[in-house]
Amino acid sequence: MNFYVLTLFPELIRQICSESILGRAQTKDLVHVETVNIRDYAGNRHNRVDDYPYGGGAGMVMQPQPVYDAWKALTDRIGKQPRVVFMTPQGETFSQKKAEEFAAEADLIFLCGHYEGVDERVLERIVTDEVSIGDFVLTGGELPAAMMIDCISRLIPGVLHNGQSAEDESFTGNLLEYPQYTRPEVFMEAKVPEVLLSGHHQNVEKWRREQSILRTALKRPDLLEKADLSDKEREWLRKTFENA
Repeated sequence: MNFYVLTLFPELIRQICSESILGRAQTKDLVHVETVNIRDYAGNRHNRVDDYPYGGGAGMVMQPQPVYDAWKALTDRIGKQPRVVFMTPQGETFSQKKAEEFAAEADLIFLCGHYEGVDERVLERIVTDEVSIGDFVLTGGELPAAMMIDCISRLIPGVLHNGQSAEDESFTGNLLEYPQYTRPEVFMEAKVPEVLLSGHHQNVEKWRREQSILRTALKRPDLLEKADLSDKEREWLRKTFENA
């Protein structure tokens, strides 16, 4: 899968995406992360890409022409116009479901805004998806873009060592992940649950499923409304809380 990032700070994206799982995925040619420096399309000797907002106000606004020219040069070079994801608090909240949708694409372009925003006219022409990572404001879109690339990449076949890992993680099926344990068997008098030491695969899977349901009910009850639970599981959950 190919990720293209239109940004004023390409090195920030490259540093984050060159490490750990993302770095190994690129080495294996499973994903490709490419940055495009919008300043290269500034068209002036100072590489200035921002100006004061019409109507007054604090801060600066990214000009439309450099953004458009960077996008046009990229899409002409790759021979297509992929979806363009713009990070903004006004967008749809990013989720695992959205990550799965994006992972089905062969190519994605991320547009990272900065300063007080980007001229609306270029957004109207090139952006297909407005996405938010939460109800707060950051300095720029680079960190959200890197976060989304990391999340989406984990869904690409071969990126994770264990193909089951992505299926078992939090938010899959609208459930949080079950608790994890490793050696030592006893830590500060706390023991690993006996079922995980039993070697009985079916019992382990049953315990993990129940723990996912219970953890979701306790920490994110809002997710349970959309969770795919059987009638038997819902009844088990009800009785568990009644007997608590």
